[in-house]
Amino acid sequence: MKKVIKKAAIGMVAFFVVAASGPVFAAVGDQGVDWSKYNGDYGNFGYAHDKFAFSQIGGTYGGTFVDQATYETQVASAIAQGKRAHTYIWYQVGGSQEVAKAALDRYLPRIQTPKNSIVALDYESGAAASILTGYDSNGKPIYASTPWEIQTNTDAILYGMRRVKAAGYTPMYYSYKPYTLAHVNYKQIIKEFPNSLWIAAYPNYEVTPVPNYSFFPSMDGISVFQFTSTYVAGGLDGNVDLTGITDNGYGKQQGQEVKPDTATPAIENGKEANEVKGNDVEVGMTVKVNFSAKNYAT
Repeated sequence: MKKVIKKAAIGMVAFFVVAASGPVFAAVGDQGVDWSKYNGDYGNFGYAHDKFAFSQIGGTYGGTFVDQATYETQVASAIAQGKRAHTYIWYQVGGSQEVAKAALDRYLPRIQTPKNSIVALDYESGAAASILTGYDSNGKPIYASTPWEIQTNTDAILYGMRRVKAAGYTPMYYSYKPYTLAHVNYKQIIKEFPNSLWIAAYPNYEVTPVPNYSFFPSMDGISVFQFTSTYVAGGLDGNVDLTGITDNGYGKQQGQEVKPDTATPAIENGKEANEVKGNDVEVGMTVKVNFSAKNYAT
């Protein structure tokens, strides 16, 4: 192979290739990570056994858009490492379907993960709320939503999830349990989209490499549990797949070759790096690094 892999899937020039590992199949209990721009151009996994990554494409803050320049390279990096890449949108739309429409109009055409992969709506801030319930430790007021506001918030979320599904992706709702209970009718969400919740709950900020189910958020419909924001020292969100939903868009994976069924620039760049084998590697190429391999060759 003579051509150099473009839009590097790993943020370094590799002068070695590593041995392929065994089959990588989605299964209940798979762990993975989620990234934003703070995880860099190529993202970072916590452990060799991580199987998936959610990357933020950008989002809206009540109508103001902030795109994530790291999204495409993070997707390519995940694909190149034999992982399942998924997408999430920062969805600070409150109860406004107008703002929600603008966000989905902007980001759905830009999705770089495959059809049927997950596109999650990150709803953890900006909900319509007007009932003062107290103050946090910093003196900041805490608000809950009225029943009417809960319904408008829920309607805005359902609008977005319907748009995601209509575009050919798997919709999910991301948030925290207390925030959800204060602002959203989550049972209405899972009635229309069963097992579509991605919920975060963790007791502290100590390094937590495996889920602590003593702090599992007891809610129906959870498919992905974010069990820590300190998966490794320095901070990284750690997640566990409870239903196999992170296989959506990928199907069975043999060895380290990822074969998503959608052609987008990020996926193609990741697949190209992923498929560089043995004697095809040349100095100057950027190729995948199989972190679980035991044998290395220069």
